[in-house]
Amino acid sequence: MPYRRSAFFISDRTGITAESLGHTLLTQFDALEFKRETIPFVDTVEKARGIASHIRERAATDHHRPLVFSSIVNPDVREAVKVDEALCIDFFETFIGQIEHELHHKAELSVGKAHGVVNEERYDHRIEAVNYSLSHDDGIKMKGLDEADVILVGVSRSGKTPTCLYLALQYGIRAANYPLTPDDLGHDGLPAQLLAHRQKLFGLTIEPLRLHSIRSERRRDSKYASVDNCRYEVNEAESLFRQHGVPFLNATHKSIEEIATTIVHQAHLTRRF
Repeated sequence: MPYRRSAFFISDRTGITAESLGHTLLTQFDALEFKRETIPFVDTVEKARGIASHIRERAATDHHRPLVFSSIVNPDVREAVKVDEALCIDFFETFIGQIEHELHHKAELSVGKAHGVVNEERYDHRIEAVNYSLSHDDGIKMKGLDEADVILVGVSRSGKTPTCLYLALQYGIRAANYPLTPDDLGHDGLPAQLLAHRQKLFGLTIEPLRLHSIRSERRRDSKYASVDNCRYEVNEAESLFRQHGVPFLNATHKSIEEIATTIVHQAHLTRRF
């Protein structure tokens, strides 16, 4: 079994940037295992020195140099995090200098620009999109679908809800979703509630065995979760999509990020912020 290497994601704010970029880089080393730790809000030299001591202790315990991915704006705080006992990769230090040189302009080095409430109008729009998706989840509210940017359609547990919330959070897109029930399947027409919104529909489908596994976690040994019923519902839903020209995507082996990005591009949606 391979040893586990420590990986730290350190930031003066939420840690989302360091975590996202660091995780992306580490995915290229599947043969290795990593003990991952995210440390946000390291915004003073005192805090940074405390983290540096923690990293040195981990290096001594692991007998291997940890990997440190950081996105810290303040140069003094950034420098205090660096230790010889670890490989330190600072995303600001790596890129800011090159960009300054190219633009002939010094960076402002303001903390919180990426994930703070810098523009209240954009932030309010994002929250509004999330509230819309929550109130139009799982077909619980059909009124107001004319305000939707997209309406995700698919059988129960095919990934509609998390995709809608991701679209709202990351793109500010008003995404509603409608679950295809057994009553909606087995005949040729789209559900009556969706007819007026045909051009906004986007289907999600999933492999029957994967659907069976997901549904069994909620209602084991039920007809709802049976392989035969899952196969029937998926086949009928896909047939409905094809018959009415509804674009659809198989979400079985895709992450929520991949699903959402594909929908944005294929449905020609526009990011709201």
